[in-house]
Amino acid sequence: MQYRTFAEPDYDALQALDLAAQRQADPAFDTLPAREREGRLSTSLPALKFYERSEHSFAAQDEAGEMRGLILAQHVWQGDRPIVLVRTVILAPDAPEGTAAGLLHATVKSAYDSAVYEVHFPLAPALEAAARREEAHLTGQYAVCHLGTRAGTAPGERLGTSPSAGAEGRA
Repeated sequence: MQYRTFAEPDYDALQALDLAAQRQADPAFDTLPAREREGRLSTSLPALKFYERSEHSFAAQDEAGEMRGLILAQHVWQGDRPIVLVRTVILAPDAPEGTAAGLLHATVKSAYDSAVYEVHFPLAPALEAAARREEAHLTGQYAVCHLGTRAGTAPGERLGTSPSAGAEGRA
């Protein structure tokens, strides 16, 4: 497996990879409202152009030239120090074991090489073994607040379904 930066000639393959991963994660993906489908995909043209320039995003390509995985990450200034923040890891449904670990390691190495010493990422199941291999420290998991109509169809476990968890409880 080759872990490398990606460029415009890779965009179609990366978008197809993202779509295949979404369809595997949710077999009803194609029946969702268009806005929800669009919101779940991470490989829009503007996103790919942005992450291509980030210096911390990588694609996993097998020996046959097929894209098997993608990690999208960017450097973020926290006010007192920089970090690299991983947005997502996307794996092909048949990605070889270790693909996620290779992608995360490429991002960790690029962070270190640019003198950034913290890499933050959501602890998705695909990254658990990689997190152990990189000796990451678990400080919680990421949660996302979807505002507007996406809140009803967004992926993941919905927290705070009681009436007191609504907007009035977030003063």
